[in-house]
Amino acid sequence: MKTSKLEKSYRIVNGKHFRLKEHDPADTGPFHSQGDAQHQLQRDIVRLRELAEMLYAQDRWSLLLILQGMDAAGKDGTINHVMSGVNPQSCQVHPFKQPSNDELQHDFLWRATTHLPERGHIGIFNRSYYEEVLIVRVHSRILDCERLPPELITKTIWKERYEDFCSLERHLARNGTVIRKFFLHVSKKEQKARFLARLDEPEKHWKFSAADIRERQYWDDYQNAYEEMIQATTTEFAPWYVIPADNKWFTHLAVAAAVVETLEELNLSYPKVNAAKRKELEAARKELEN
Repeated sequence: MKTSKLEKSYRIVNGKHFRLKEHDPADTGPFHSQGDAQHQLQRDIVRLRELAEMLYAQDRWSLLLILQGMDAAGKDGTINHVMSGVNPQSCQVHPFKQPSNDELQHDFLWRATTHLPERGHIGIFNRSYYEEVLIVRVHSRILDCERLPPELITKTIWKERYEDFCSLERHLARNGTVIRKFFLHVSKKEQKARFLARLDEPEKHWKFSAADIRERQYWDDYQNAYEEMIQATTTEFAPWYVIPADNKWFTHLAVAAAVVETLEELNLSYPKVNAAKRKELEAARKELEN
């Protein structure tokens, strides 16, 4: 099976027609088990390492990967598995948690822009500025902590933020940052099972938070927020992928396929050596041999 077929299956092309209920969190595409998919995943991980090395050497493009999802959707595990073969020197991961006091002294996009990947690098946002239309929308009282002038908090604030996201992403795309956004779509039933697993396994207790349980009562609100967000902010230059997340092995496979496909579209290559450089290399060889 070709990687591109898997990648394109979960890419949202037209946000206007997107409905979250039409996407099955337990979907595994053409694969029936983890064993069936293992070879494809390993092949993509190897290919991703090769492409990341060329991206770094060419030093022209950068790649920004944004991962969003409900608690326990598998964001950390996806990053760990998909990027397992990439040289850490060329990859930067940044998790976005509750804003600090310093961050609240700036506009809501400021803290994200300070962590954008430099040329030749892959940047990964574990959550992102999109939280500003997710948790902030579900719990709108958070807006009071952002120190905005009251007259700017209007009924159109979410629409305005969607526009801000798209404007930022268009600017980045025009300047060589390729953007791919992933919503890890996990079911409420599977989330419950993963929370229980965290309680059952001592080595996972550190990942458990009582606040995660409380957020489950807002499940429908979050689903509505995700749906509208994807409808409004999927674009040709920064598309959303809705990745089934009930089976972690398939989540890893689908994300890896999308990243490989994206980098292959850039026609990356190692920099070519000119005549002067070849002469320099030959001189270095002679010096070493002598």
